[in-house]
Amino acid sequence: MSSPVHIERLARVRAELKARGLDGFIVPISDEHMSEYVGAYAQRMAWLTGFGGSAGAAAVLPEKAAVFVDGRYTVQVRGQVDGSLFDYVSVPQSSVAEWLGANVGAGQKVGYDPWLHGIDWVRGLEKALAEKGAHLVAVDANPIDAAWDDQPAPSDAPVSVYDTALAGQSAVEKRDVIADWLKARGLDTTVMTALDSIAWTFNIRGEDVSHTPVGLAFALLHADATADMFIAPEKVSDAVRAHLGNSVRIHDRGAFEGALAGLAGRRVAVDPDRAVAAIFTALERAGAQIERHRDPAVLPKAIKNEVELDGTRAAHVRDGRAVARFLKWMEEVAPQGGLDELGAAAKLRAFREENGGLRDLSFDTISAAGPNGALPHYKVDETTNRAIETGTLYLVDSGGQYADGTTDITRTIAIGTPTAEMRRRFTQVLKGHIALATARFPKGTRGSQLDILARQYLWADGVDYAHGTGHGVGAYLAVHEGPQRIAKPAGGQAGTEEPLHAGMILSNEPGYYKAGHFGIRIENLVVVVPQNIDGAEEEMLGFETITFAPIARDLVDTALLSSAEADWLDAYHAKVFEKLAPGMDEATRDWLAVACAPLDRTPAALAA
Repeated sequence: MSSPVHIERLARVRAELKARGLDGFIVPISDEHMSEYVGAYAQRMAWLTGFGGSAGAAAVLPEKAAVFVDGRYTVQVRGQVDGSLFDYVSVPQSSVAEWLGANVGAGQKVGYDPWLHGIDWVRGLEKALAEKGAHLVAVDANPIDAAWDDQPAPSDAPVSVYDTALAGQSAVEKRDVIADWLKARGLDTTVMTALDSIAWTFNIRGEDVSHTPVGLAFALLHADATADMFIAPEKVSDAVRAHLGNSVRIHDRGAFEGALAGLAGRRVAVDPDRAVAAIFTALERAGAQIERHRDPAVLPKAIKNEVELDGTRAAHVRDGRAVARFLKWMEEVAPQGGLDELGAAAKLRAFREENGGLRDLSFDTISAAGPNGALPHYKVDETTNRAIETGTLYLVDSGGQYADGTTDITRTIAIGTPTAEMRRRFTQVLKGHIALATARFPKGTRGSQLDILARQYLWADGVDYAHGTGHGVGAYLAVHEGPQRIAKPAGGQAGTEEPLHAGMILSNEPGYYKAGHFGIRIENLVVVVPQNIDGAEEEMLGFETITFAPIARDLVDTALLSSAEADWLDAYHAKVFEKLAPGMDEATRDWLAVACAPLDRTPAALAA
């Protein structure tokens, strides 16, 4: 694969580095807020390499370069990034530090942007390079920005008030809780950098990041419950100012670094997982006493109140009707031929928009036909767009942002008659999904302790999937929200050791991917809820499934299901019909009744 555009861009970056006296540079997918999804202005790795995923990094040296991605993107990166320009490096098997350590020499200087990396990453890489006699150098201005002629400007979209009737708690109450947290620890101030934490704490929403309703801002919250917010003033209307009140002082976003210098002598809480290295450096220079604490908004944001949960449940019912209409349409249209991934994704969005209330998608729809379904985080575009053909599986992972909730759902359907292998793998994924959905567990259980429930049936056949089983989800906020996560404990994945609390929303999404052939994933969102068990000697929790849409019954091998599993699927489908049928037109309701009919458990069906 030859990529003239990226050959030229890589050459321009190398020339820029040479002019600055640098021998290398690290290019992460990140912004000044350590966001998972970043605005167009911060898509530096995509501009340099062509990689379209949401996680990864690149490193550039005078004669070599590399891209670093995890197991979700090992296939995708080879289709998007020129292997003659960049080495493909899989993490966590290897790392940026290991690759640089093997490729830099004594005296060389490798640059990094301190506004795009965490402090622990910086210190770890400094140590690794020092062992080679090389140096890690913070740059004052990002060399990628200098080479990127048509780099978009940061969004100037205004922020808006998020009504307390939807939030369930006022911004004043939230600031009081954080102030009490500070006072209990003898702290003066906490630095808040995560965009979703700021949106949640101040009950505002924005349009600065695609699919995530946040505004670009920093905040300092103080023990007296006042706050300083750093945001482009033109983004703040009179209504937002009135909502924030006199206790929240508004400053230009560019004044944030200078404000850190004013915290000399104060005890300041900083979250090393969410605050970039430049913030630590500024506070150290100012003489502030830095104390490492997790962002105090993270856990209360994750534990939804009843207003947030009720809103999210309502959003899922509306969203489920759109997904059901789409599945009906796919069943009718796809076998005729002529449909492709982009067309299917556009139709699904249209169904969501027709429902009313859609603010945005919650992420770029994964509309994946045949072998593209084997890429867990595939993103369709004009160059990858594939026809949806008979005899294949089609995987669609999608979601919507509504004022009352955020949705995320994956369904896999057969176009035509599925093979025995497809049905076996689908049923194993379904069995894992059911095992997690029906789990009961003591309070204090971590996500890492539940992950095996979803993988056990695949493991029995010697297969697995290279992504987590569940992620947290926000309430009209980020579709991927911490701190909770259900995944393998290996690799130090953040969130897997976080205790699950009642009120948390997570995804339940086991999968299977046969490279070059097909992918399968079944995803519903669940809420952690208390369990009342007669005779229980411990406080127990479980999951309430809040996503409602048919699961493809023609892909289920009923002979592989236990009676309890079959009962669960029948009960789930009965609930789907009960929730979605009201308000549907007659034809869609009739289709839904068939899609949600009980499984055929006759001897002939079991033998098929």
